[in-house]
Order: sequence, then structure tokens, then C-alpha cells
Amino acid sequence: MDYINNPSLSLLFSLIILCTTLFPIPQISAVGFPINVWPKPTTFLWSHPQAIALSPNFTISAPPHRYLTPAVSRYLRQILTEHHRPLVTPNLNLTSEPPLAALTITISDASAPLAHGVNESYSLTIPYGGGAAVLEAETAWGAMRGLETFSQLVYANPSRVACGLYISDVPSFMHRGIMLDTSRNYYGVEDLLRLIGAMSMNKLNVFHWHITDSHSFPLVVPSEPEMAAKGAYGEDMKYTAGDVKRVVEFGLEHGVRVMPEIDMPAHTGSWANAHPEIVTCANIFWWPAEAGWDDRFAAEPGTGQLNPLNPKTYQVVKNVVHDVVSMFPDEFYHAGADEITPNCWKIDPSIQSFLSKNGTLSQVLELFINSTLPYILSLNRTVVYWEDVLLDAKVNVNPSLLPKENVILQSWNNGPTNTKRIVSSGYRAIVSSSDFYYLDCGHGDFIGNNSEYDQPPGFNQTDGGSWCGPFKTWQLIYNYDITYGLSEAEAELVLGGEVALWSEQADSTVMDQRIWPRASAMGETLWSGNRDETGKKRFAEATDRLNEWRYRMVTRGIRAEPIQPLWCIKNPGMCNTLH
Repeated sequence: MDYINNPSLSLLFSLIILCTTLFPIPQISAVGFPINVWPKPTTFLWSHPQAIALSPNFTISAPPHRYLTPAVSRYLRQILTEHHRPLVTPNLNLTSEPPLAALTITISDASAPLAHGVNESYSLTIPYGGGAAVLEAETAWGAMRGLETFSQLVYANPSRVACGLYISDVPSFMHRGIMLDTSRNYYGVEDLLRLIGAMSMNKLNVFHWHITDSHSFPLVVPSEPEMAAKGAYGEDMKYTAGDVKRVVEFGLEHGVRVMPEIDMPAHTGSWANAHPEIVTCANIFWWPAEAGWDDRFAAEPGTGQLNPLNPKTYQVVKNVVHDVVSMFPDEFYHAGADEITPNCWKIDPSIQSFLSKNGTLSQVLELFINSTLPYILSLNRTVVYWEDVLLDAKVNVNPSLLPKENVILQSWNNGPTNTKRIVSSGYRAIVSSSDFYYLDCGHGDFIGNNSEYDQPPGFNQTDGGSWCGPFKTWQLIYNYDITYGLSEAEAELVLGGEVALWSEQADSTVMDQRIWPRASAMGETLWSGNRDETGKKRFAEATDRLNEWRYRMVTRGIRAEPIQPLWCIKNPGMCNTLH
């Protein structure tokens, strides 16, 4: 039976589409469905689950598009060759209809660029009969999300696909990202590409690349070549303009934006290798013996902050910013501005002189922001800062210097409290709460000679020796509501969230395990939420689905860590509690 040529079936699906458009259906629970999609679609209609054979000559047709065309080719290869074997064999009858021969893709706006707020919605119809499935999307990027969904509905060898279903899908939050720090430890380009590929599988759409820090400056900046020549860990630990282009283009082919971060004015010790005159307190011991925490020179080993009172600072900064903007086309530019350590500036003679004339460190920071923010804005970028620039208790800037229409703040401290402070001040927010979204937490501290670890038996180890411990489990991440405690108007200012992997104790050998499947948990909550249609948290039913999804990611080459013994999956419900 051919959906396209069958008037009654065509009318049925048309009515479904019309009704769901006019009268939006709440999230339909897929509990008990023999096949599921991660992240769960917002509407999943499958009243009589069945499967249909997939033709060995299956094709995908789509309008030509610079980035959708390679995505179609990639998904077609995967669909025809993956032959996924689910951990629990789907209990689905195979229809006697002819095999599904094609997927037809239509998009309404082929010119829409991949940018914040782009329409990622799609609808997918797979008929009971043969013929063609239909994927409709407003943009190429929505079509990519629908292709991922279709690919997850295909399984077995010979291949078969779920049929008789209709999916209508749209994300709850526009910004769904992963932040990776490539300064403290280096990650090869292939690792970054693998990360972006896995993000696309999970319908995440922003790779926040924290490229530089006090520890290394691996980015080759053409107008300041000495920055990487002297600041990278080694000749083979640099990112060239060609590498960046490869990462950015790969991101576009996978519907993932690449947002660069060049942290400043703090976290810039690596700049001193090329320009020591513009960096204060570089290469000194970070926390002198017997000194109090307030007397430290940095938040961790690796000191150095740009000197806002030195005119040459701005020559170098503008060269770096100009070149980074030319390499990264995304409209968002992350300018850091976190963790100003007062003592690092206080030991500089020029700043000492400024302070002796009744100046303040907040005014020093304001000089820097007021000299750099307008330049970044002149390059047609929206600037993202860490929350510290506004919320730090000791060194912050007047809100009048941070125009709300051009500045976004990223929260990382104090959970919902700081998110509330940001949005109640009228700023848009990206949530990366260390209490929930920091993936490096719980692995102890990296500083050596640390007497904190010399403890007697019975010592309370609840934080795991980590400032942000304990380890953030997938359940903790899944259950976090990033708009908790906000009014409806305030919640509108929350663009979305990012999990973060800081790399003091991570590199490419553990990247996959540290990120996946915990980032998958955030991915679903930011796409379709963490509650069922009754408003109840759905983490219980998510466990089995995440087990299966994690296994499929592994078969796709992503070394995601397990969340349960395989026995639990083979014995459904036996690993649950009644609490």
C-alpha cells in the first residue's frame, strides 16, 4: 500500500498533521514502545506499532543544499549499513506490504543559516505500506534532526523500520551545547569531529570551544603568530586556520554551531610567552605557602591576567579577536571575563599606582570591557561572558557597560540562584551550573602535595576531593530544570544550557566517557523536557531508553560509559526500586 498514492491514507495523515498544528498534543509517553528515539520527540503517534522491511535500494531525496546534501549522503550510508541489533529485540510484527523504498524530504526555507533561534522543527510520517516516508521541515537544520530520528527507527539485518507512525518535533530550548576546554590538555581535530558527530546524534547544536587559557594557547592567530608558536604545548598541539575551517564546516554539515571562546582578561598566562609586558603575575606560584585563599594569585595553578592599563594590551587583543572572528562565522563570540583574581592585578606597579589614586579593581575591569566589547560588537557579534563580569562579589562592572541586547551571560555558580540573578537583571542566560552540568567534577583535585588527601579512615568523602564534587550522575543532570524558580517572563530569557568538560584531568583518551551519555541526558531535557504528559518526572522510564541509546552510540563509535549492568537491560524492571 503506497501512502503517496492512497487517497484515504493520505487524507488520514493530512488530518493528523492539521489537528496537531491547530490543537498541539502534549508530549506522548513512549513507555512500552518497542522502539524509541533519543531525545524523545515532543509528539510521537504510533497507535499500532509495526515494522516494514527497508528496501536494499532505499533512497532519500531532498532539495540540493550545501550542508543538507552531505548530511543526506551520510545518513543514507548509515541507514543502509548500520544493521543495529537492539539489546531487547523489538516485539514488532513485520507487515506484508512491499518494502519502504524512499524517504522524501521537503524544506520550506532553504536559505535559513545555522544561527541561534533557527527553526529546527520537523515532522516525519512513515506509512504502513510501501512507497515513501515523508520528512517535512522548515529548514535544512530541522531536516537534519528528522534524519537522525528516522535513522534511530531503523534496525536489524536485513534492515527494517518502524511504520505507521507520525512524529512532530520541536526543541524546547534553542541553545543546547557542550563546552570543551582544549587549553589545559590538547585534543586532536579528529576528537573534536567525533564530539560534533555525537552531538548531532543527540540533537545538540552548539559546540562551545574554550580554546585558550593560562595553560596553553594552541590557536594559530595569523596576525599574532608568536602566541601559538610560544604558547602551544608543542608543534603538533596547535589548531591552524585550516583545522578551524575543517571543524566549522563539519559542524555545519551536522547542524552544530561552533562558538569560540578566548578567555580574557584573566586566564591569560599563556599570552605572556609571546607578550610578557601585557600580562600581570605570569608564571609565579599560584598560592604561596601559609597564605590565605584570598591571597592567591589564581584560582588554580597557571597564573596571569591581561593588564588593562597597558595600551599594548588592546593592540594584541584586537588582533586576536579580529582573526578569531574571521575564522569562526558564528554570531556568538565568547569573551570569557571570569575569575578575576585581585592579587594578580594588585602586584603590578601600574595598577598599584591606579589604586593609590582611589581607583578600584572593578574600574580596572570596566576599562578592559569598555575598550574591548565595542570592538567585538563592531564585528557584528553577540558577546557571551561568564556571569562573573556582572555577579562577582569583588570585581565586576556596572550593568550600563553591558548592553542587554548585545550581551548574554553564562551562569556556572550557585545553581538556580545565579540564573535568577541574571535574568531578573534583564539579561539572556545560558545555564552551565557546576552543581549539575560540570562533567569534570568528582575526580578529585589535580594539585600535587595536597594534604587534604591525608585523612584517617572514616573521613567523610562526599565531595570526592573536588571543589565541585561529587560526580554529576546522568540522573542528576536529567532531573535539573534550568528555569527552576523563574517567572514565565524570566524563563523566556533562558536560551538553554551547556554541559562543560574542563580538562585539568581529561583529554581525548577519556573524552567520550566523561561526556556520554550524561550529555545525552541534558540533550533530552532541553529538547522535549524531563516530564511526561501528566507533569511527572520521567527519569524512571528514561533509564531503559538511555541504556539502549548508549549502546547504539557505542556501535556508532562513541565510547560512552555504561549506566547499568547489561543484566538490568536483559531483565527489565529488576534493577528498579519501589521508592
